[in-house]
Amino acid sequence: MLYIYILIIAQLLNGLFLWKGYQKAGYAAWQAFVPFYNTVIFLKIIGRPWWWLFLLYMPVIGNIMYVVMTYEWLHVFGYRKKRYTLYSVLTLGLYTAYVMYLPKTEYLGKDNEVIKKNVSPWVNAVLFAVVAASVIHSYFIQPYMIPTSSLEKTLLVGDFLFVSKFHYGVRIPMTPLSLPMVHDSIPLVGTRSYIKVPQLPYFRLPALQKIERNDITVFNWPTDTVRFFRDKSKIHIDKPIDKKSNYVKRTVAVAGDVLEIKNGDVWINGAKEVYPVRAKLQTSYYVVTKPHIVLTPQLMYQQFGVTDPFGQLEDATGKPIENTYMFSSLTQEVAQYLKNNPNIESVIPQINKAGVYNPLVFPHSPQYAWNEDNYGPITIPAKGTKVPLTIENLPLYKRIIKDYEHNTLEVKGNDIFINGNKATEYTFAQNYYWMMGDNRHNSEDSRFWGFVPEDHIVGKPVLIWMSLDKHQSGFKKIRWERLITTINGDGEPKSYLYYVLGALALWFLYSTFKKKKVKE
Repeated sequence: MLYIYILIIAQLLNGLFLWKGYQKAGYAAWQAFVPFYNTVIFLKIIGRPWWWLFLLYMPVIGNIMYVVMTYEWLHVFGYRKKRYTLYSVLTLGLYTAYVMYLPKTEYLGKDNEVIKKNVSPWVNAVLFAVVAASVIHSYFIQPYMIPTSSLEKTLLVGDFLFVSKFHYGVRIPMTPLSLPMVHDSIPLVGTRSYIKVPQLPYFRLPALQKIERNDITVFNWPTDTVRFFRDKSKIHIDKPIDKKSNYVKRTVAVAGDVLEIKNGDVWINGAKEVYPVRAKLQTSYYVVTKPHIVLTPQLMYQQFGVTDPFGQLEDATGKPIENTYMFSSLTQEVAQYLKNNPNIESVIPQINKAGVYNPLVFPHSPQYAWNEDNYGPITIPAKGTKVPLTIENLPLYKRIIKDYEHNTLEVKGNDIFINGNKATEYTFAQNYYWMMGDNRHNSEDSRFWGFVPEDHIVGKPVLIWMSLDKHQSGFKKIRWERLITTINGDGEPKSYLYYVLGALALWFLYSTFKKKKVKE
């Protein structure tokens, strides 16, 4: 509703600012006040096609178009110096309104030669490139880089992804006053890249598919309050939804599922979860070697691809226990290989016992004595579903009610009040999801901060276009076998690099042949 009010006010201001200009260009004053239609007339006056209307009203993209349109509007009325555009932008349009009311201001029309003199071709090219790239970035495909090992060995640190925003339905940007193609902060500078007000309501275009169990999914971290990753200042910032940090995890459970973790294994709706071949789960292990056998990071990386840190287990005094290692992340395959190795005494999984309470685990309440390996059962909230609301289960839903669905919540004795009314049940306003990393003992995920709301979903990773190994150098730094590799799907990942290179070679040969034919 707030957005509608803002839109109405903006249209009224547009009319007040520009109706004189409409008259001088041969149109009626009232045409400056009609929403959307006034923009069509505006585009006619400056000599631009009607479909630019969509660019002007697209959140984020409209910010760039505002500057372009301001220049062109002032241009057709004779104010053709770049400084006039600057005056108007800095005064939020007041300068343009001022000159429209001046009796000397006349409609002169578009002069392409003057535009060429004032605006160099490279400026037009850059603006076009920025607009096109911003449209693609905001509404179709967003690049993403894997910064942490929470999905090793499924996705590796240094993988560069293309994330599709249209698979799950394009989420219209909710923070319109923001810089294009950057997230929550300006690179190098580190300052905020957006203005929080106004906020557009959540809206998502129709999806190609629903979020399915086991999908790799990019989403906004629900509890994000940091300025940027690895910020040690502990300064908290209240961010809009679409400016919260981007996370990528596996969708373990969808709305309506009953999730339980038993001894590290995920169970959904009473059945043990079966993962696709591409899912390479990792957990922690104690490894005991025979005397004089030393395991080094270099050895474990070269032979088994172990990238996460490990070291010798220590006793109560902090003294290393000889020949005993603690691995934070090993796949079942590597663990089994070590177990069969004659130089290894034992390989024991590190599993937290059921009933041992971890206060870091959601919902952070002693009455739910859960940990990362033994958790639940818990039902993932679905839109329209009602749940009884009690003091006992309130920790599960408190964040949903207050933070995600924007209600006031009070507890008075044993009574719960939502928006001032006593509540004994609650109906969820949107779907929720449960996200976990494949690196089960080295992943910050839903086990620690709970449900992920549907309005926090960004998109679906579809392709690894580049992969860099920080442990290597030169040509070895590029993981060639991972280039142009699909992320989701059946079977082991397969690189399509050679197919792409072959297609490019054929195109080059065809283009060369065609040019020779034209010359002949």
